Amino acid sequence: MTAHVFSVIPSWNCDDLTLASDLVSAGGVLVVPTDTVYGIGARADDPEAVLNVLAAKGRGRHMPPPVLVHHPDDIEKICIIPRSAAEAVGALTGTFWPGALTVILPARPNLGWDLGETGGTVALRMPNHPAMLTLLEKTGPMAVTSANKTGQPPATTVAQAQEAFGDSIAGYVDAGPTQSSTPSTILDLAHGGVAAIRVGALSLSQLSEVIGCDVRSV
Repeated sequence: MTAHVFSVIPSWNCDDLTLASDLVSAGGVLVVPTDTVYGIGARADDPEAVLNVLAAKGRGRHMPPPVLVHHPDDIEKICIIPRSAAEAVGALTGTFWPGALTVILPARPNLGWDLGETGGTVALRMPNHPAMLTLLEKTGPMAVTSANKTGQPPATTVAQAQEAFGDSIAGYVDAGPTQSSTPSTILDLAHGGVAAIRVGALSLSQLSEVIGCDVRSV
C-alpha cells in the first residue's frame, strides 16, 4: 500500500489531521516533523506499533524510543518525579519545553507500556513544533525516534525519510526542511543527580545555568 503524505505547510488540513491521527490510533507508523530532525513513531501505548517503529529503523529493544508529549502536565501521568529531582525537572522543563530537551525519569509502575528494555524509565520530550503538537493533542503520547536507518544520518526532509522507509510505513507528515540537523539533548534524572546521556541542541552550560549546578556528561 502506498504511504500517505500529509502536507502541514502552513498548517494541518482538518481532514488530513483526522486521517493521520486515525492511522496512529490504528497502530500505524508515521514519519513526523519536530523542531530538531524528522522522527519515526507510533502510539506509545501500543507494543506492536512500537516494535514496528524499531523494526523499520533496524533497531532492537535494547534501544527504546523516547516519547513525545503534548503538554508538560503529561510528565506526571507517565512518570514518577523523584523528590531529589523535582526542582531540576521543573526548572529544566519550564525553561526548555517545548524544545530540544529529553528527560529520562522513572516510569509509573502501572503505566503498562512496553517501549523496550527501558530499565523502568521513560524518556520524554515536548517538541517545539506546532504541527507535531497538534497531532499529539489528537493521538496522545507517541514513541518517536529519529527518522533514519540505524547508522545513517537523521532525515531533515521528508524526501530523505522516504528514501529510508518508502511505503513500508503508513505515512509521512511533511513540514518542509527542519530548522536543525542536531538532535535533542538527553538528560537522565532517574538515577540521582542530572547526567547528560547525549549533548545535542542544548549545551551543558545552558543546562547548568538553569539548575544552578554542573551537569555532568556520561
